[in-house]
Amino acid sequence: MKLHGDITINGTKYAKGSDAPGYFIYPFFLFHMLIFGASGFVMAYAPAKPDPWFLYTHGGFAIIVYLWLYRTIFGVDEVKWMLINGALGVLGIYSQVGWLLSVFGKNIKDVPLYIHVIPFLYFVLYTFLIRHAFLDLLKAREDKGRVKFANATYVLVSIAVNLAFFFL
Repeated sequence: MKLHGDITINGTKYAKGSDAPGYFIYPFFLFHMLIFGASGFVMAYAPAKPDPWFLYTHGGFAIIVYLWLYRTIFGVDEVKWMLINGALGVLGIYSQVGWLLSVFGKNIKDVPLYIHVIPFLYFVLYTFLIRHAFLDLLKAREDKGRVKFANATYVLVSIAVNLAFFFL
């Protein structure tokens, strides 16, 4: 993957425009974000909730760091589209988080909307990372035809998943 900014990984400096090791970036961020996202999810929806300011500080700081890293790795345009698509996908996210909460015997409507902000943002960040891993696994970054196929497939799979969660 071509970097859109300078970054250091395990003491090795990678300059803007150079190739970074996707085999390190994706597992690292997927695992790291899963841990932080899970902690934000548990804090937001646990019976003993922390103060919303703590939730926003804890999750907000991490989200700002992830956004900065995403900008450095993927570029401003990709991050812009991540945020646009995230805003457009709120209903899909709402249905999936609602389903996930129902697994734990909770109802999404019982939680104020402002509490959902951090878990929803983690959801957007995580699905963004999955899409980019998908593009790299299909070796679609440099081939416009493959990018088109990968994007169409990703959208169709996402719609199918959203519909499944909606009806569950």
